[in-house]
Amino acid sequence: MTKSFLLPIFPLSGVIFYPNTNLPLNIFEDRYLEMIDYALSRDKAIGMIQSMDNDKLYKVGCFGKITSFDETEDGRYIINLTGKNYFNITKELHSSKKFRIVEAVINKEGENLDLKFDMNKFNKDLLIDNYCLLIKKVSPEINLSFIDKIEPITLIKYMAMSCPFSSADKQMLLETFNLNDLSNKLLTLFDFYLTKENNNISIN
Repeated sequence: MTKSFLLPIFPLSGVIFYPNTNLPLNIFEDRYLEMIDYALSRDKAIGMIQSMDNDKLYKVGCFGKITSFDETEDGRYIINLTGKNYFNITKELHSSKKFRIVEAVINKEGENLDLKFDMNKFNKDLLIDNYCLLIKKVSPEINLSFIDKIEPITLIKYMAMSCPFSSADKQMLLETFNLNDLSNKLLTLFDFYLTKENNNISIN
């Protein structure tokens, strides 16, 4: 039986991250300042998960450990989360704290994600070309010269995290527990969002 654990969560629509990636966060709301204090006093773990329009939570997120921490003169916390593993929410706890706490279990389906990657089934150039085409449509001024230097596994995750997709599409990408499938789904989404952009339909 999978052991459950308590996890403070940061619900943030439109934001996902993956195991073995980094997520910098600028924390300024009181409830999340309290959440960081809580995490630092325990195991430094925080769960990132998306919320829906009705404030309900998706069931799958990724938790990370605080690996860097700075406090600014105006009382903000600048932290970095390093992704550790996927989690599934089993239930949300009632708490007197300002932030939300859930009971969670490790998502076994998402374990060893990087080891499942088959380089022979990956077209890096095609993925980069389509990614750059979409990003340049949205932010023409952005410099993407660094993209081709990123190694494939990190590249796929970076694109899924950084693209201006809907929350539902981001969640679909997060719950794709095979990097080759994730790459293919990114290509499909690039085509879909480029079509919307070419038809002058907002992609935000």
